[in-house]
Amino acid sequence: MKKLLLATAATALTAGAAMAEGHGETVKMGVILGFTGPIESLTPAMADSAELAMKEINDAGGLLGGKMLEAVRADSTCVDAAGATAAAERLITSDGVAAIMGADCSGVTGAILTNVAVPNGIVMVSPSATSPGLSTVEDNGLFFRTAPSDARQGVVLSDILMDKDIKEVAVTYTNNDYGKGLSDSFIAAYEEAGGTVTINAPHEDGKADYSAEVGALASAGGDVLVVLGYTDQGGRGVIQGALDTGAFDTFMLGDGMYGDQLVADLGDDMEGSFGAVPWSEGEGTTAFAAMAVDADINPEGAYTRESYDAAALIALAMAAGGEATSAAAASKLLEVANAPGEPILPGELGKALEILANGGDIDYVGATNVELIGPGEAAGTYREYVITGSAYETENIR
Repeated sequence: MKKLLLATAATALTAGAAMAEGHGETVKMGVILGFTGPIESLTPAMADSAELAMKEINDAGGLLGGKMLEAVRADSTCVDAAGATAAAERLITSDGVAAIMGADCSGVTGAILTNVAVPNGIVMVSPSATSPGLSTVEDNGLFFRTAPSDARQGVVLSDILMDKDIKEVAVTYTNNDYGKGLSDSFIAAYEEAGGTVTINAPHEDGKADYSAEVGALASAGGDVLVVLGYTDQGGRGVIQGALDTGAFDTFMLGDGMYGDQLVADLGDDMEGSFGAVPWSEGEGTTAFAAMAVDADINPEGAYTRESYDAAALIALAMAAGGEATSAAAASKLLEVANAPGEPILPGELGKALEILANGGDIDYVGATNVELIGPGEAAGTYREYVITGSAYETENIR
């Protein structure tokens, strides 16, 4: 039934990849996320969730006769392509990782893929890079993701607005691949449905003052301000400026704005605002939530479930392939991720390893029920929420 993962081109494993794959009794997996930057409040829980899957593998005896997984963290920054590329290069050339769980934001993910992963034959599985452009990037079969593309999110956001009979909005987006891709997807869907966009204005992350951006948005007007940005920097800054000036009091939030810190800091001012974030329901989600709570991870944190699944799938594909290498994982990815086979939920990775060791088949269901529907493309559902009493309340699953 599901998932994507590591497909690595078995053709061009360079010396760098060969060096990175398989180091005795330890198999290193890179975890590259924006530990600094505009989503820094989200990434610790994402990394912890990926490492929770690795710990589960290790507690079950490890891979392929006892090889232990070791996480090696690196900072993508979310927005600095050069810095992210350098960090990924260090993961491969210095740390010797066999695969990469990440990156997080779409622009840096594309930069790492093109400049580091493809030349070195290293597979990447991103839990959160959602730009539609990543669906068609030249990746030599090395890029996969456990979150759905923003081509789908744009439609979901439009549907929510139309269901609420909101026909006129202003839009601001973070000025990068993620923000532009999501705004394009949203506006196309919203205008096709009969909505009007009064302004579609980019904003930069990391600024101290967003009064100019807020002024332009206020002049254009609209019933709601749609914010397609990041929760810790630009998107939040625009919201704060709009609240301070009274330009807008209701906001629709894209997935990059979902985070506990936003509602904790802005509190009652966010009452009635709403949005969407990739989400799932079912046995796998419930199983992950129980494990996450025990590990002191917020099970409702953005992209925590997708991060667990990305790391688990990398490890299980290696086990199925008989080697802790990208090439082996690539050859078995689809068999691990899809039916037929024994369904595998969070907490059952040891069971999966045993089945694979005995020559059986598994169908990794995981925490998110993501289905592989094409190169670099995953299906998925979204949680429609409204902010009530400084908390996110689910209104629908779409």
